[in-house]
Amino acid sequence: MYKHYPSLVFGFHACEREMGETILSGDAGFKASTNDYDWLGHGMYFWENSPHRAEKYGDELKNLRKTLNTPFVIGAVIHLGYCFDLLESHSLQLLKEHYFSLKNTYLKVGLEMPKNNNIGKKPDRLLRKLDCAVFESMHSEMKKTEEKPFDSIRAAFWEGKELYPSAGFKEKNHIQICIRNPNCIKGYFRPLEMDTSHPRV
Repeated sequence: MYKHYPSLVFGFHACEREMGETILSGDAGFKASTNDYDWLGHGMYFWENSPHRAEKYGDELKNLRKTLNTPFVIGAVIHLGYCFDLLESHSLQLLKEHYFSLKNTYLKVGLEMPKNNNIGKKPDRLLRKLDCAVFESMHSEMKKTEEKPFDSIRAAFWEGKELYPSAGFKEKNHIQICIRNPNCIKGYFRPLEMDTSHPRV
């Protein structure tokens, strides 16, 4: 009953400049990611209220992963709709139940479960094959039982090095949004620089 979010949020997405300009022009739009390691399952990903983090991620895709040539950040006005929010306990418990359901399925057919893995020596498990499989299994089961599908998924991630010694925060902490229903996106925009000659609002 409380999974419907009434307010709008800003999301920021890193992509190739050509694609970003095409989306802003209206000639292209929603493009779901379908990698088997996507953290929150398949959908279009946004950094919630953090253009700076999206920009840094774009730089990482260019300089480290070599998957972007000219990183570009677009903004989106998003209505989360029917949201599977992993910052509240019911969603966490539901995801846990779907994990055990998927595990039983794998055991029955004698297959090994997917795993979440690190990239190189980084401490963060950036390749989330297990998490992705659990999310996709959950959506598949909901479709079979004709349950109302989730429009979006929202989760916090603790990523990177400690912000300072013994801190409970990390350098790359963020909230990520995965949009499954393209109608959640009410519009795209070009992020603006702050006009420092006027007060912040």
